Amino acid sequence: MDSGKGATSVFLAREYGVWVVAADWWIAPDEAAAVFADAGVSGQVTAVRAEAHNLPFGKNSFDAIVIIDTFKYFGAFDWYLPYLAGFLRPGGQLGVATPGMTQEVRELGAIRERIKELFGWEPIAWHTAEWWRFQWEVTELVTVTSARLQEDGWRDWLLWTQAAAEHTGDWTGSPNNRQAVIDLLAADAGEFLTFAMVTARKN
Repeated sequence: MDSGKGATSVFLAREYGVWVVAADWWIAPDEAAAVFADAGVSGQVTAVRAEAHNLPFGKNSFDAIVIIDTFKYFGAFDWYLPYLAGFLRPGGQLGVATPGMTQEVRELGAIRERIKELFGWEPIAWHTAEWWRFQWEVTELVTVTSARLQEDGWRDWLLWTQAAAEHTGDWTGSPNNRQAVIDLLAADAGEFLTFAMVTARKN
C-alpha cells in the first residue's frame, strides 16, 4: 500500500513470486504499470489508485499487506488497524516499516528542535516499536509477531536520502531540503530517528 514508484512491489514479485496489488494515491496507475513492465513483473503486479482511508478492496481480500514508509500518515489512528485488518484473511500477515523514534515524543516532552525545524509536527506520529505493539495487540484482532527498531535505521535512511539527492525531481523535494534531511540524520546519528518495524498475524 502507498507503493510509490513500485520498488517494494517489484521486490515482492521477483523474490517471492507472489501476485501484488500496488496501491498508491499519488502515483498514477499507468506510470506505475510502466515501471512494472520495465522490471518484467507486469503479469504479477496490478497498480491501483487508492486512498488509505477508502480502500477499494473486499473483506478478506489478501494473504498479506505490506506498508513501507507511509504508515505514519494514517496508521496511528485508533480505528485504522481494525479497518486494515478487515482486508486480511484469517491468518494473514501484516508488515509495516515506518519512520520511528527511539523514545516517544510524549516521554521527551516535546519534539526535539532540530527535528521540528525540518519536519514540523509530523514526528508526533513517529512512534517506537513498542507503542505500535500495544496499539495493535490491544485490538485483539492480530497477534504481533515482531516489533523492533531497525538496527542502524538512521544510517539506511541517510544512505537512501543521499542516493535520492542525486536524482532531480525526486519526492524528497528541493536540493536544499534533501541536504537538510542528510544533515539532520548525520547529526542525529540514531539518537532519536530510526525506523519501526512491526509484523503481525490476523487472529
